[in-house]
Amino acid sequence: MTQRSSWFFVSVAAAILMITMGARQSLGLFVSPLNTHTGLGIVTISFAMAVAQFVWGAVQPIFGAVADRWGPGRVIVAGAVLLAAGSALTTQVSSEWGLIFAIGLLSAAGAGAGSFSILIGATAQHIPAERRSFASGVINAGGSMGQFIFAPLNQAIMSAFGWMSAMWMMAVMALTTAPMAWWLRGTPKPKDKDKAADTGMTLREQLRIAIRNRSYWCLHAGFFTCGFHIAFLVTHMPGEVSLCGLSANVAATSLAIIGLANVAGSLVVGALGTRVRMKMILFWMYASRAIAILVYLAAPKEAWTFYLFAAVLGATWLATVPPTAGITAKLFGTRYLATLFGLTLLSHQIGGFFGAWLGGIALVSHGSYTWMWWADAALALAAALVNLPIKEARPTPRVATALSLIHI
Repeated sequence: MTQRSSWFFVSVAAAILMITMGARQSLGLFVSPLNTHTGLGIVTISFAMAVAQFVWGAVQPIFGAVADRWGPGRVIVAGAVLLAAGSALTTQVSSEWGLIFAIGLLSAAGAGAGSFSILIGATAQHIPAERRSFASGVINAGGSMGQFIFAPLNQAIMSAFGWMSAMWMMAVMALTTAPMAWWLRGTPKPKDKDKAADTGMTLREQLRIAIRNRSYWCLHAGFFTCGFHIAFLVTHMPGEVSLCGLSANVAATSLAIIGLANVAGSLVVGALGTRVRMKMILFWMYASRAIAILVYLAAPKEAWTFYLFAAVLGATWLATVPPTAGITAKLFGTRYLATLFGLTLLSHQIGGFFGAWLGGIALVSHGSYTWMWWADAALALAAALVNLPIKEARPTPRVATALSLIHI
């Protein structure tokens, strides 16, 4: 594969993630309209969103194993159909189980089929090890750009035409990822020497090795808290903004700022991963989240507070993905990366389930999210500390800049 085609391959993966993550990360904007339309209540809708968080993670290792065996193209096409069907069906349901099926199962599974583990796993086998971190950062930035674009776009469509029109728009956009899958078809061989490929190791054998690796479990623990944090915010930030007496546009703008800031954060973290041990990058990102939350709690609740908070958090929002995937590849190689990284994403989304669900319970029980904010800060600090024991070799010194991606 030529340098130019490798760059194109990464760009396609970033475009797919832009759509699937843009749709997924905008769902919090629909909580209030869905409550008004269905009358189901915030707790019920939060639970459906929580199921979506869990299912999105649960399908990652499953679809990852399918992609490792038969290639990611078929998985992405199936995901496009599922995400479109779930988005369309959401406009027609009015019961708790209908909402869980549409958002919690169909949409979540569809978004999961076109997400990190599939896309990063596919591109990693085309790219030399020393450039994978930054390539993962570029793909990750695509997902963040999706949030930057889709959050204000959905809010604008909802304001002008209603929430159902916005949901139908997402269904149409989901289908556009299907033709992109053509470039990701096939099961390429690793570009460089790979642990699992060299030994002819089966997936079952690789999994047995992984579950006995303490560093791998540390990654899972840190990613669990990351999921709790992100799911709580993406689901309940619009509610927090409303409690502070601010307009829905402030929430949409805040989510967009998170996405835009994370584009920069993902690229910077991806580049740093070629120079700095990734576990230290994770440590400082999680620690900065804890500090940001504590500062937010002490600050006046004005629009500018949410914008600044969103910018700071956005710098690390999804930027935890490249170093987490990078450490997984360092530990076990790329042959089964889609599966092994998919399992860490499952832990991430188990945390996400509790973040989305408990946020709704906190609001109904206490009338605010205060105790959730304190729990979130404590978990962010715990995530920072749990990454320190990870055994990771120092990166090989090399001259590299963000612009080096054009030489892939």
